[in-house]
Amino acid sequence: MSVGTAPLPIVVLISGGGTNLQAILDACAERRVHARVQAVIANRPAAGGLERARRAGVPAQVVDHTEYSDRAAFDRALAAAIDAHRPGLVVLAGFMRILGDEFVAHYEGRMMNIHPSLLPLYRGLDTHRRAIADGQREHGASVHFVTRELDGGPVILQARVPVLSDDTPTSLAARVLEQEHRIYPQAIDWFARGRLRLEDGRVFLDDRPLNAAAPTDPGVEPAG
Repeated sequence: MSVGTAPLPIVVLISGGGTNLQAILDACAERRVHARVQAVIANRPAAGGLERARRAGVPAQVVDHTEYSDRAAFDRALAAAIDAHRPGLVVLAGFMRILGDEFVAHYEGRMMNIHPSLLPLYRGLDTHRRAIADGQREHGASVHFVTRELDGGPVILQARVPVLSDDTPTSLAARVLEQEHRIYPQAIDWFARGRLRLEDGRVFLDDRPLNAAAPTDPGVEPAG
């Protein structure tokens, strides 16, 4: 995608307060990301991020998972809601539902997530406590393409923070979250400009495969 093309339409999925959503909305408004948030969809009616979307003038809707008999029915309803907006990319931003294989396959190569750990370390929940308990010196966040394997998709970009001697899960989480707000818009922008793709399970940036160790600084391009 060239700079002269229209911003890429994206749909953002949330479950909670939406701080990563806010970072994306701000980056789009400031034209640091060549994308436009077409809609925000939450699986919880009380998700605070819905109000963030409304304040930004973005359509906000709820597909409440508790109203569906099983995961497959919820996935079908969610996919229908997403596809009504014809997005080029689906962005999971604190979306706390496990998605089924059929849903993931439908958006293969055009769905991203951000996870609060240096993947492949600490998939799943409670990552900050686990990192501290294991005596890790570094922790961080990873943007990755979504695949059928939970938190196991190819990593696009990571940010690292030191684990301090007096860190608690709360203090560590706060520092990691700051980095999430930096790297998620960057990865979205790469995709929106046609620089980033997933092909045969590998991530390519500017037609070059990224190394297993993803770039860690959004201001620095990866080496060839």
